[in-house]
Amino acid sequence: MADRDALPLPLEVRARLAELELELSEGDITQKGYEKKRAKLIGAYLPQPPGLEGSMAHERRPPMAPSAASRYHRRRSSGTRDERYRSDVHTEAVQAALAKHKERKMAVPMPSKRRSLVVQTSMDAYTPPDTSSGSEEEGGQGEGTPTSSQGSVSMEHWISRAIHQGSTTSSSSSSTQSGGSGAAGRLADVLAQTHIENHSAPPDVTTYTSELPTQVERPQVSTVPRSTPKYGNAELMETGDGVPVSSRVSAKIQQLVNTLKQPRRPPLREFFVDDFEELLEVQQPDPNQPRPEGALMLTMRGEQLGVVTNWPPSLEAALQRWGTISPKAPCLTTMDTNGKPLYVLTYGKLWSRSIKVAYNILHKLGTKQEPMVRPGDRVALVFPNNDPAAFMVAFYGCLLAEVVPVPIEVPLTRKDAGSQQIGFLLGSCGVTVALTSDACHKGLPKGPTGEIPQFKGWPKLLWFVTESKHLSKPPRDWFPHIKDANNDTAYIEYKTCKDGSVLGVTVMRIAMLTHCQALTQACSYTEAETIVNVLDFKKDVGLWHGILTSVMNMMHVISIPYSLMKVNPLSWIQKVCQYKAKVACVKSRDMHWALVAHRDQRDINLTSLRMLVVADGSNPWSISSCDAFLNVFQSKGLRPEVICPCASSPEALTVAIRRPTDDSNQPTGRGVLSMQGLSHGVIRVDSEERLSVLTVQDVGTVMPGALMCVVKPEGVPQLCRTDEIGELCVCSIATGTSYYGLSGMTKNTFEVFPMGGNGAPISEYPFTRTGLLGFVGPGGLVFIAGKMDGLMVVSGRRHNADDIVATALAVEPMKFVYRGRIAVFSVTVLHDERIVVVAEQRPDSTEEDSFQWMSRVLQAIDSIHGVGVFCLALVPANTLPKTPLGGIHLSETKQLFLEGSLHPCNVLMCPHTCVTNLPKPRQKQPEIGPASVMVGNLVSGKRIAQASGRDLGQIEDNDQFLFLSEVLQWRAQTTPDHVLFTLLSSRGAVLSSLTCLQLHKRAEKIAAMLVERGHLQDGDHVALVYPPGIDLIAAFYGCLYAGCVPITVRPPHPQNIATTLPTVKMIVEVSRSACVMTTQVICKLLRSKEASAAVDVRMWPPVLDTDDLPKKKPPQLYKPSNPDTLAYLDFSVSTTGMLAGVKMSHTATSAFCRSIKLQCELYPSREVAICLDPYCGLGFVLWCLCSVYSGHQSILIPPSELEVNPALWLMAVSQFRVRDTFCSYSVMELCTKGLGLQTESLKSRGLDLSRVRTCVVVAEERPRIALTQSFSKLFKDLGLHPRAVSTSFGCRVNLAICLQGTSGPDPTTVYVDMRALRHDRVRLVERGSPHSLPLMESGKILPGVRIIIANPETKGPLGDSHLGEIWVHSAHNGSGYFTVYGDEALQSDHFNSRLSFGDTQTVWARTGYLGFLRRTELTDASGERHDALYVVGALDEAMELRGMRYHPIDIETSVIRAHKSIMECAVFPWTNLLVVVVELEGSEQEALDLVPLVTNAILEEHYLIVGVVVVVDIGVIPINSRGEKQRMHLRDGFLADQLDPIYVAYNM
Repeated sequence: MADRDALPLPLEVRARLAELELELSEGDITQKGYEKKRAKLIGAYLPQPPGLEGSMAHERRPPMAPSAASRYHRRRSSGTRDERYRSDVHTEAVQAALAKHKERKMAVPMPSKRRSLVVQTSMDAYTPPDTSSGSEEEGGQGEGTPTSSQGSVSMEHWISRAIHQGSTTSSSSSSTQSGGSGAAGRLADVLAQTHIENHSAPPDVTTYTSELPTQVERPQVSTVPRSTPKYGNAELMETGDGVPVSSRVSAKIQQLVNTLKQPRRPPLREFFVDDFEELLEVQQPDPNQPRPEGALMLTMRGEQLGVVTNWPPSLEAALQRWGTISPKAPCLTTMDTNGKPLYVLTYGKLWSRSIKVAYNILHKLGTKQEPMVRPGDRVALVFPNNDPAAFMVAFYGCLLAEVVPVPIEVPLTRKDAGSQQIGFLLGSCGVTVALTSDACHKGLPKGPTGEIPQFKGWPKLLWFVTESKHLSKPPRDWFPHIKDANNDTAYIEYKTCKDGSVLGVTVMRIAMLTHCQALTQACSYTEAETIVNVLDFKKDVGLWHGILTSVMNMMHVISIPYSLMKVNPLSWIQKVCQYKAKVACVKSRDMHWALVAHRDQRDINLTSLRMLVVADGSNPWSISSCDAFLNVFQSKGLRPEVICPCASSPEALTVAIRRPTDDSNQPTGRGVLSMQGLSHGVIRVDSEERLSVLTVQDVGTVMPGALMCVVKPEGVPQLCRTDEIGELCVCSIATGTSYYGLSGMTKNTFEVFPMGGNGAPISEYPFTRTGLLGFVGPGGLVFIAGKMDGLMVVSGRRHNADDIVATALAVEPMKFVYRGRIAVFSVTVLHDERIVVVAEQRPDSTEEDSFQWMSRVLQAIDSIHGVGVFCLALVPANTLPKTPLGGIHLSETKQLFLEGSLHPCNVLMCPHTCVTNLPKPRQKQPEIGPASVMVGNLVSGKRIAQASGRDLGQIEDNDQFLFLSEVLQWRAQTTPDHVLFTLLSSRGAVLSSLTCLQLHKRAEKIAAMLVERGHLQDGDHVALVYPPGIDLIAAFYGCLYAGCVPITVRPPHPQNIATTLPTVKMIVEVSRSACVMTTQVICKLLRSKEASAAVDVRMWPPVLDTDDLPKKKPPQLYKPSNPDTLAYLDFSVSTTGMLAGVKMSHTATSAFCRSIKLQCELYPSREVAICLDPYCGLGFVLWCLCSVYSGHQSILIPPSELEVNPALWLMAVSQFRVRDTFCSYSVMELCTKGLGLQTESLKSRGLDLSRVRTCVVVAEERPRIALTQSFSKLFKDLGLHPRAVSTSFGCRVNLAICLQGTSGPDPTTVYVDMRALRHDRVRLVERGSPHSLPLMESGKILPGVRIIIANPETKGPLGDSHLGEIWVHSAHNGSGYFTVYGDEALQSDHFNSRLSFGDTQTVWARTGYLGFLRRTELTDASGERHDALYVVGALDEAMELRGMRYHPIDIETSVIRAHKSIMECAVFPWTNLLVVVVELEGSEQEALDLVPLVTNAILEEHYLIVGVVVVVDIGVIPINSRGEKQRMHLRDGFLADQLDPIYVAYNM
């Protein structure tokens, strides 16, 4: 292996190089300058590989001009300083892994985003880079396709550029980069020259900054070939002649489809059953996975805890001793933000002030008889990080008063991240008093009267300031009682769990003292040593060394506040020099900051330092900071053996610490572990040639006086083998004893009895779990590989969040996210954990950059950890919830993600690659054929699903007429003055009404006009373009009188002519209308300028306006000879968006009216309120025909009037005392939304719905049960009977099949298993059972209607436990489609089908709807058991996905429930992808929150992976007049890129 030391660089060259790199990282020199100087320096020593000369010149874009701010400040804002996870080796491994992807092309369309969402303002100035050629071995040029509309460069371009270049073709990427995106070519170059560093060599100073891989020829490493999943084989997009594809969405979708043609599915053999036959696959352990092979580990024992004669019997005793013997000795020096000593607290002052605090807490709070605080009570300590002196006084005051301090962070606002949980801890500890400093008290948020408000979730607290000047002196005779350390609680340290809950770890006085003694022995502390502390002194290592152990040994602590470190990161090193400190306590972050800044100091001398405690040394990623720090500061007197990483946890206190030795030859422990082994919980030392390794350093040995063992992380605490990773457990006096007030959790953590191989406990004493994962290596050295809190178990393999963060941050050539502002957690979706990565994006990075970074992060994590990322989200800078010290609040971030309020600005979901445990796609079973019917075993003995309405019965007086025109003439003679129709205005007043005679007269005049002015013959078609009203009815009968065939057409909308007029024109043309009849207003509209812009006016047939009718009547009325001739044409747009005209004969029309008359018991004395569109289907029949046939009065309410006055329909029903009313879902929704809050005021206006017997929703879809139920509930107070609300069902071939009548049983609701339904089976379940779907019966089957359920493919009859197509046979079926094209096959199939076996004689019409029949326990009017028909959904809309049948409405229901901002949703399939369109109510910033939630909901509830999520504005999803979603129109709009989406996300 060619390591770095093969290059013999002299020391001064190395030193100069180190300076150069730092200049570059600080932005003091440009990239170019750096390259030049560096080349000059090492040119002599470096053999230059061919082909590299030109390619490095543009490797990185020059940094922005430095700001005038101070250098420190600038560096802080660049965010590079929190490099906890910094590792050159890892960076290089990641680069190498990404380079391996070069042969593999990954084409994922970049999400498209609306302009207003793109925060980047300089987008327009941004020019796409030149298209680079594809790699040579692909043969042929892959053209990139820059699209213009978003100002974004097509993503394929950078992929082709970044992934195709191998080290052979790196020179091909030297096309010039323009604008902001130079990253792609640079990335290719970086990838081309990555190399792997050998860790056994001393790390090289010259490569400290990860951005710059040194140019060494890449060693030919024989790596083990890994089968990484292919990201699909999508070719780069181009059109035939090389023109870039114009449509943004379409090109991307096509590409996406190609990418997803081969979703990744590992071979899985076994399944577990998810409480049903539906099988979810379970990850099988890989037979080749590594297994532990070592012997069972032995318990490690620390050295004897020596008892030194002068050790104090308790900490208070120590304080008393030093406070009286050497009161002038300095105890603590605090610093101001300029690094000047602010205050020195001596041991004498600490002793006297602590006594004062103790006295005041016990005697001055509450009354003499009722003190507020007694010994043993808990009090909160709220002190800022820059005031350790006040904290120390208060802490020791509490110890002296024998009350229990609970140190917590200062609450800054009322709703800090995690503050509520802290409040919960305080409440459960019974805290009533909070001690604080004067300055802190003044800074707390105040209410209007000056009192401190109660923070959210906090108990009511008395705030008590501990400054001496506010306290009263204790009397001469009062003295605190100083005991030896005992088992009382000394203090409670808070700890935040993975889920965000805050627990209090109680530490006993004896444990506190023993811990101080163990630390003193391990660190060889001596009296009066000076120690510099940068850590938080309120908890953990900072508290143990800087507040407790220091006092036991009379040491002098120099405390460096976080605020000073921010301003001057070198401050702690300066203080070590200034005070000649022997010990310093820091985190690896502080070492890194010092590294970045160290050039500003020349006179640094660290020879005094004998121990540098690295508090987070247990984080495996701290090793690189330690190495780099030693490299740079070894020349300043830092000895290698001084660096002492330690491992600690709130429960077990200090777990292990490396001892400071004098022998510099003793090597420290290093382990290079295979990531893959770790993911299976096994230690495999890797030969470092592999890319996926984790380098760990030891954290020393077990603490004095403690026992340590390693147990399996899950299940029974079984001892691990020597080559297995487990959770460290410690048995010692010096650990916490419990979680305050939580006995169950305490038992699991603090009272663990590890089991040996024989199943017997290895010790009679309980062990404490540390929450650290690791192992004990050779020589008793402890190694930590991660934390239990960061553990994510994906498909049975363990991954550590910190490791994934490190990999994400190593994808470095693009600096698009802030280091240290990245969160990794897992969410459970579909029975497995899924990894989510959230990072803060820099404000100056473009969409393009971010997307590129995200894609590379996915590849890197996949290569190195062998695990897919489920979701990667980038949020704007500074928006993630913070912990008090500025880190990311992980559980809060996860919470925001799950509830959809994270507001990311970029999201990439990869469910296709991650979700590998979906059920197997279903294979279709062979159908049951005719033989099984004859043998009688049709579907295991179920009855055939068929049912019928009652007979049409005997003929009544008006039923002898075959034609409606005759019925009208008869009524005009017998009851001329009987009112048939009343039309209401939006105010509820009667606008106009028609009696039988008036209608007859009016119709005659219209007939005369048609013959005279229109010169029409019998059978000519006439288009009636009228608003809903009485003119329409008269015109209809006029046509019948003239022997013409009327077609009712909805008039164009005056505000929206461009879209509505073409539909009118189309119906007029398709129906071959010979003339158009309309009102004067519409006549003018048709001839207007706007109209001629939309359609060609000259192409219209003659237009007659019926406002001025001729005075005379026609010579004679037309009498049709054959009842089977056409009465009218019913044109409508079906749910699937097809415009079709259905022919209705005179026979069918009369039979239809008769059937409704019987079902609803309609007579002349009845009044019926109708709020429907009168243009097609049952709405037209009820509006125009039924009153004439049955003689009842119809009160007509145009639905459009409800937009002006939502209460119109219900007020009319109440005012006219109507018993039967009909409406549409749109009307019902308007009432539910518009009147929901007004029921009280409506009641006071006298609205009464108690007389309503039936309220029928007219629809051609599955009953919307949620809407009807909420309508019933809302208006129950106004007297509406819940039983009254029901639905009807009709379709194109038969306009009404079911309609809830007056008599007969109430509509029933059943609950079916949604998963069985996908397999076309009907399985009834109980209400509320999982996966249950409520279905409401669609009303009673009309008289004279027969129904059978047939298999839509084989046309065989089905049993009643099957879902099939509803076929109908009735006298009022339509007689066929009226089309210009004469599509006979479709005609016969829809209107004249026969069963393939069973009753093959009857002619059926196919409704195109799937449903099932159920025989209920109820009886109908004739005493028979009642058959209920349940409609599930349109066959054309049902989606075949994974071999199962899904109904869009079910998926849409899940989606709408996923987030409060989703107003409406529509789904449709496109090739094999599911596309989900959601309407967003709320700010566009929420758009991207919806993507993960929608994906999760559909995965969980439907086992489907969403392909594309489109977020649009309200009102984009098209809806027809019946209120049904037009999903196919939406799909066409999406594919043609006409939706103007807010955001389109393509899931990978």
